[in-house]
Amino acid sequence: MGRSTGSGNNFLQVVANNFDVLALPLVTLVFPLYASIRAIETKSRTDDQQWLTYWVLYSLITLFEMTFAKVLECFPIWAYAKLIVTCWLVLPQFNGAAYVYRRFIRPFYMNPQIITNGQQIWYFPRTKDKKNIFSKPDDVLTAAEKYMEEHGTEAFERLITKTDREARARRSNNYMIFDDDYMY
Repeated sequence: MGRSTGSGNNFLQVVANNFDVLALPLVTLVFPLYASIRAIETKSRTDDQQWLTYWVLYSLITLFEMTFAKVLECFPIWAYAKLIVTCWLVLPQFNGAAYVYRRFIRPFYMNPQIITNGQQIWYFPRTKDKKNIFSKPDDVLTAAEKYMEEHGTEAFERLITKTDREARARRSNNYMIFDDDYMY
């Protein structure tokens, strides 16, 4: 009896000592892969943004690790720090990847930046071309999606119907009614 308890304690000790080795692949790869596949199958752009951003950040973390591997070996806490950061990025309770996108990546991408680093000047041009409708952000679609998530699709449909009725009333007051194919 004492022998099995000892082996149980040894197993728990091995798991505790290697928690980062066991948890990191689950948190950094398995769950995000599952969630990404699920996001592909939904019509929501919010989850697409969350998981695309996560994979970009995961790639940056991986590049950081590859670049500074020798230095990171000196910090045994790195694996646990990476696990904590990755949990924050991945878990829906925190939605960290989307936060990083909204707070850092999107403002950086949407606004031109001139960064001076000693004598080098890095210019990141604005890619928003006002003549190209495909390069504009879908803020209207994002707002509509958020409205539907908060209030439901039925409320969104009622809002569209109400707006359509008000627009028709305004047009009829101006004696111009556009009805699908005809102009009166």
